[in-house]
Amino acid sequence: MNVWKLTAAGRLEGTKAENPAPVEGKIRVRVTKILVNGVDAALYLGAIKPKYPLIPGRLAIGIVAEEGAHLLFPKGTRVLLHAFRREEDTGVQKRDFETEEIVACGQTADGFLSDFVLVSPSDMTPLPDAVNDESSLLLHHIALSQATHEALGAQKGQHVAVIGANLLGILLCRLLIYRQIVPILIDADPANLEYARACGVYYSLEADDSLLENVAQITGGRLVSGAVYVTSAKGNDPTLAFRVCAREATVVLSGMAQSNLVLDFSSALKKKLSLHCVWSCSDYAENAINLSANHAAEVTPRRVNVIKPKDLGEFFKTYADHPERDVSEYNIVSLV
Repeated sequence: MNVWKLTAAGRLEGTKAENPAPVEGKIRVRVTKILVNGVDAALYLGAIKPKYPLIPGRLAIGIVAEEGAHLLFPKGTRVLLHAFRREEDTGVQKRDFETEEIVACGQTADGFLSDFVLVSPSDMTPLPDAVNDESSLLLHHIALSQATHEALGAQKGQHVAVIGANLLGILLCRLLIYRQIVPILIDADPANLEYARACGVYYSLEADDSLLENVAQITGGRLVSGAVYVTSAKGNDPTLAFRVCAREATVVLSGMAQSNLVLDFSSALKKKLSLHCVWSCSDYAENAINLSANHAAEVTPRRVNVIKPKDLGEFFKTYADHPERDVSEYNIVSLV
């Protein structure tokens, strides 16, 4: 089979390997598609430094490739491969108390950029026909949106600010609208806000000097009952999440990659805000599938780019030249 490994920053090498041998308790899956995201690019460019060698590729779907391995996963079943999983406790490794016992595929453990992978049944979820491949690749975003909504604790009719109009921020807004919560999406990039409005997010504000006044006008002077700062959205001031909140509101830092944020907590302390952090979301996979099947959180890409694995290195180099990508554009690696 074909396997692609990062052996150093800027070096993605394709190699040949034997098909994975059967392992008790695991199922062989043929990887079909991977959604490329900013974490993949940061790993390639060296902005995130993993332990090399590393197989990249976090957001993936595949097809069960062996007969009779599991009753719930017969051969040919289309599956979502979980990007996050519990770290296996061997009983001999020294525990690191500073890290969560969750591994992130394609970052702190091997990802899915290979023809075949061995997966535990608990680390994948069968996909219904009602959710197509492109929508399936967004399920982790929807799962994280649901986890963020629960941490936020927002109620029907309340106003919530979402700082960051990237794909996650827009999908979160779509979910909040479905839950009859009123999102106010804030971003420094007008083009991102334009796409958000086209996706049905009607309160979309530019992060400028008039922001607080505009938020107060929408909320009747009360400001918002909660706020989310999307850690993967670039170019936004994280303290905006504190500044737009009313007293004793809840703020959630949400993103699928750990980010090194520098925060000024003075506004949060003065307002007695509650702070929550959300980043792993595989526990919400089935919930996300139901939401997607019911069109509760969806966006329509303006363009889908299909990339061959051998061209990924050149593609990632464009991130350095064009760090602000078109949020309406999906980049998918096809392995079939």
